[in-house]
Amino acid sequence: MSIVLTPFARSRLFPRDGRRTAIQDCGAEQFERHLNEHAPLQVLDGYAPFCKLHVHRNWTSTRCSVVAIDDGNRQLLRSAYEARSREELPVLVRWFEGVEPPVAGYLLPILYSREQLAKEGSPIDADWGVVGCLYTMTPEELPMAPITMMRNALGVEEGGSGVPLDREAYRRSVAFWERHANWRP
Repeated sequence: MSIVLTPFARSRLFPRDGRRTAIQDCGAEQFERHLNEHAPLQVLDGYAPFCKLHVHRNWTSTRCSVVAIDDGNRQLLRSAYEARSREELPVLVRWFEGVEPPVAGYLLPILYSREQLAKEGSPIDADWGVVGCLYTMTPEELPMAPITMMRNALGVEEGGSGVPLDREAYRRSVAFWERHANWRP
């Protein structure tokens, strides 16, 4: 099985500005090589048959991507309308500023099959393409953000995958993301 970073993931996980919320101590080529040379601890099924998550112990100093909201940090939440790329429409996002999350215990690259990526107009020369990565304390998937689920349901032309909305999964996602947020330095 071969794995490559998609251009979408490369720009988000290894941005040129070196932001602290990206993968640390490892370049894109090193990351890709690690995924191809080290078997995952486990493989989790994703939200659709074409999606898998590989669970790896964190070999970097990358910090957890999500922080629980509590009375001590609620005032540090920020929000804005942002797009993930120039082609996508901006959506409302929120994040913490001024928090220091712990170093993640696990990295969970999110993989899409070659067939799905071709359908989305991003062909690859490998079996699987990395489209994102979760940085977590436990070897478990974090719920997909509600807006990502909505975007997926809108279809490929709006930056999604074309997978219909699962109302129960959406409700679980909302329950999680009401109590958690991403962070930025």
